[in-house]
Amino acid sequence: MSKKSLQTYNKFDNLPVMHIDKIELLHLRLPLVHHFETSFGRVYQQEPLIIRAYAEGFIGYGESAASANPYYSPETVHTCGHIIKDFLWPRLKNTNIISPAELPGIFGQIRGNSIAKAGVEMALWDIYAQMNRKPLCEIYGGTDRAIPAGVSLGITDTPDELIAMIGKFVNKKYKRIKIKIKPGWDVRIVAQIRDRYPELPLTADANAAYTPKDIKIFHELDKFNLMMIEQPLDENDLIYHARMQKEIKTPICLDESIKSVQDAAQAIELGSCRIINIKQARVGGYTNAKTIHDICMDNNIPVWCGGLLESGIGRLHNIALATLPNFRLPNDISESGRYYKEDIIEPAVTVTENGEIEASNSAGLGAEILTERLKRYTISETEC
Repeated sequence: MSKKSLQTYNKFDNLPVMHIDKIELLHLRLPLVHHFETSFGRVYQQEPLIIRAYAEGFIGYGESAASANPYYSPETVHTCGHIIKDFLWPRLKNTNIISPAELPGIFGQIRGNSIAKAGVEMALWDIYAQMNRKPLCEIYGGTDRAIPAGVSLGITDTPDELIAMIGKFVNKKYKRIKIKIKPGWDVRIVAQIRDRYPELPLTADANAAYTPKDIKIFHELDKFNLMMIEQPLDENDLIYHARMQKEIKTPICLDESIKSVQDAAQAIELGSCRIINIKQARVGGYTNAKTIHDICMDNNIPVWCGGLLESGIGRLHNIALATLPNFRLPNDISESGRYYKEDIIEPAVTVTENGEIEASNSAGLGAEILTERLKRYTISETEC
């Protein structure tokens, strides 16, 4: 780990003063095109919380991409609503902020609840970008408007079903395929995929489904030239991740383990991984995500942007984040139609013939929010 103080990563340019007038919380229920299964279980719909903020005559959108159940994270769509309404909003009400980068400090007394915090911060960065008439990616300091697209595929009923699904996205020129694994659905399925696609950029994501006693499985997976194995062990176990990384040649990527800037610094110091998946929802918003990005870049740890089945709103925020220079690997950012029959933005996110997604050149998020469609999928609304 670099000896550079973590404080040196938290310097932002001065931004205009913003007074937040109000926040609206929209609990959505979005049906998926196809069920999505991980080691946590199978879901048929996603229930994000959309944050609509009003400030300086502008409207900004963010997304707290929690689920209905506390499986991936302790947070749920309901806890996010509670935390924003009863704890975050009172700290913003009647407050002028110089920059959305202040929010981690303003919210610092509230422990955890990163997904709730991230949704609010995203909405205010959208407003700030609109105020400055710049695309969000430019505000974030992005250097690459075209980002490599990857896709995350859930566990299917049969190997043939998964291999057919992979073929669909290979034909669309996605630059990396990620599959979910769990005990009993790991070595054999990877072997079958490799038999069909020997050169495919392939990642296996365990979502913390294994223990250190399963090391033989990972020695077997070493044979298949995977780009990485994502989060094999418990999210709180940096020590055994470090031991496993010394025993296997495949790079370990940490996801659930990286909940804060400190987690990233400690993982690098311990050698717990060679790659980090940054989800701004998981780490509390763009400000912390940028700090983690910079720490990783200084330590030659490549990063990529993970996803949480976001709607188009969260997806656009992720696209802007992924334009930063150390996002050197294909991201879990795919076209809108991958997950939802109807997205709530226009134009929808699409993948180019080169397997890339282009960040918008328009101010703010760079897409129209389809308010009628948003209303159709909203099952509850709260004004703060």
